[in-house]
Amino acid sequence: MGERIIKIRTLNPHITCKICHGYLIDATTVTECLHTFCKSCVVKHLEEENTCPDPDCQLVIHQSHPLNYINFDRTMQDMVYKLVPGLEENEINREREFYRKRNLPYPKEVPLDNAKVKEEDSKEKGAESDYHRFDEQVNISLECIASDHLKSLKRKYIRVSSQATVTQIKKFIAKYVCDGIDKYRDVDVLCNNELLGKDHTLKFVYVTRWRFQNPPLRLQYRPSIEL
Repeated sequence: MGERIIKIRTLNPHITCKICHGYLIDATTVTECLHTFCKSCVVKHLEEENTCPDPDCQLVIHQSHPLNYINFDRTMQDMVYKLVPGLEENEINREREFYRKRNLPYPKEVPLDNAKVKEEDSKEKGAESDYHRFDEQVNISLECIASDHLKSLKRKYIRVSSQATVTQIKKFIAKYVCDGIDKYRDVDVLCNNELLGKDHTLKFVYVTRWRFQNPPLRLQYRPSIEL
């Protein structure tokens, strides 16, 4: 059998966001109905609404915490980048311009080869070497806002990857202030008094909630509230 050529426009309904109508960027899926949108689009929508943005769905995702029910869909995003020529490159250029206008270093500019060379050099220096990560880092502070129910962390200030998620921060908190890491669902994490979604990365929080204020990124935690 010969090859079957499929025009990209026939796939557009499956790889475009129904909010902005562009190709999916940071594809994020609603776990309750499996509809997928751009992450920035669906987060902005769910800050005001608790229903699926798909006009043919309108499912109530969660009465009070809909942002806890969305997940980054890496498989879908990889597929979109492979299907749409130049999309990934254009998105990288757009991100680079975003950082340039704000006089911030673009976190993806660190050459992988240089990182490997530095890592090999550090290994040769022996066990007393000072090892560093080469991914983008963020300084955060964790403050308890319900001291009657949860104790404060002894280690309030930490430095982690900007790609760490809110769920990972919740697990860190649960390990030290709850009975164990499996209690992380009993903890809410907030920034500027706004509840954060479990799949938000710290980079996303820094840009959209902290809005490039001076470090550290200040987060609060409390017992989970179900309304």
